[in-house]
Amino acid sequence: MPTIRRSALVEHSAARMFDLVNDVQAYPRRFRWCSAAQILEQGEGRLVARLDLGLGSFSTWFQTENTLQRPHSIDMQLRDGPFKQLHGRWEFHALAEDACKVTLTLDFEPSSRLLGPALALGFQSLADRMVNDFIRVADEA
Repeated sequence: MPTIRRSALVEHSAARMFDLVNDVQAYPRRFRWCSAAQILEQGEGRLVARLDLGLGSFSTWFQTENTLQRPHSIDMQLRDGPFKQLHGRWEFHALAEDACKVTLTLDFEPSSRLLGPALALGFQSLADRMVNDFIRVADEA
């Protein structure tokens, strides 16, 4: 199962970065790689969302159940989509009051062997773009 991990040191608090990543409904307005985002369920410490993502010729969608531990982490577990398995984790490690390390880890297995290599390449590019874009949005605010 491929694993993608991207990290960055940012001059923003862990809580600020957590809140930006958790604001799923704002993704289509903020990020070109997200064409649609829908909150399907929301409760204390959890969120179920569907994202439609694309970057260049790569596009996919998935639905995850997210476990929220503000401001430390967001764990994403696949509920539906073109994967046998998908698990993601955003981690926000405070380094100072106004600085943190942001890490995105994605473990996934495509449901189709034919699409597997393309999906892996697309997901790698998307993971790089996602981390960079969240930092850009935090810097602009």
